[in-house]
Amino acid sequence: MPRGTQFGISIVDLSIMINTLCIIGVGLIGGSFAHAVKRAGQCKRIVGYGRNKASLEKAVALGAIDAFSLQLDEVASDADVILLATPLGAMADIMTALKDLISEDTIITDVGSAKACVLDSVARVFGSMPQNFVAGHPIAGTENSGVEAAFPELFANRRVILTPTDKTSKKALATVRHLWESTGAMVTQMDAKHHDEVLAATSHLPHVLAFTLVDTLAQLSERQEIFEYAAGGFRDFTRIASSDPLMWQDICIDNKNAILKVIQAFEDNLQKLKQAIKNEDSASIRQVFQSAKQARDEYRLKLAEQDRPDSIGKNTSS
Repeated sequence: MPRGTQFGISIVDLSIMINTLCIIGVGLIGGSFAHAVKRAGQCKRIVGYGRNKASLEKAVALGAIDAFSLQLDEVASDADVILLATPLGAMADIMTALKDLISEDTIITDVGSAKACVLDSVARVFGSMPQNFVAGHPIAGTENSGVEAAFPELFANRRVILTPTDKTSKKALATVRHLWESTGAMVTQMDAKHHDEVLAATSHLPHVLAFTLVDTLAQLSERQEIFEYAAGGFRDFTRIASSDPLMWQDICIDNKNAILKVIQAFEDNLQKLKQAIKNEDSASIRQVFQSAKQARDEYRLKLAEQDRPDSIGKNTSS
């Protein structure tokens, strides 16, 4: 079980107590992180920053954050840890604004779905990679967005990938790891480039396919009837097409090379299946389906093992 939790009950580790946590972008991910860290008792005060006053007021009313400001310097300059939960396309501008507001001791981390582009932006803004920047990515979320969709259990028993560099300080890494573990997450580490390749296949491609499928069907003349008679499989597969278009636009651009590579692999296999269907090649069609079923069944067993209460924390090694 991750440090910071025991039988689902948070345990405060006073050795890594955060005085002020600043959340930049208090939406689903940022808001859920704030809720979870607050419930775990790992932070004395949580403040938020954004451009939408009504959304930030809602975040306070919902108990995600304690206070907010529309002026970045009012919340960032005194923060011990800053979490960037903004779209990837906004990272460079936010880091530029933060550069002259923070001290060398301020720890900064992010939740972006692509990591190499974030590290490149940070190094470019600061002139070199700051030792207190820890790139991260929680593999969790829903198709909903906004702080009203946030909830503290979002990261429980879900993976969070950290991609530190050789310049990342041990203290900063340990602090960020501990905060994520206090939410109930299973924290792992990997190289940023490898992260982007893995996520392109497991997350980015499925979203691209779901968006494309729904858009394709929406353009057909039988649109109304198609959606009226759509079965559970359609609902399950296309659920992620309700995700934030702006966020996924940024992901497609910022992880372009890895996504294009996996799209090409999918197109090649789809073309082979198309040809098999055209040729009524039952053996080839069945082989593809059987192979896919076997892989999916094995994945389902791994999920069942991961979701067992006594398995939490077994996969937290770096």
